[in-house]
Amino acid sequence: MRLVKCADAKTPYATVRVSNPNNKSMRFDVHVAFLDMNGGTVEALFYEVKVPAKGKVTAKVPVGGDDLAAEVDHCDVNPEALQQV
Repeated sequence: MRLVKCADAKTPYATVRVSNPNNKSMRFDVHVAFLDMNGGTVEALFYEVKVPAKGKVTAKVPVGGDDLAAEVDHCDVNPEALQQV
């Protein structure tokens, strides 16, 4: 998984790219932390993404509202999406 673009005042979501190396469609939990300019957490959450077998999906992970998005300076994304069982 990789961060394509972080949220900001104009875009209340982070854009992430999730890959599925498995031979069947899977659901993954993507973890994104939205941080302010001091490194404090504005919001941190898991977001479920369904990815086809051997495929990739670009997902928009919402911050949780326009007011929160205005506080975001950068994002921290766990590079390993958690496969749901």
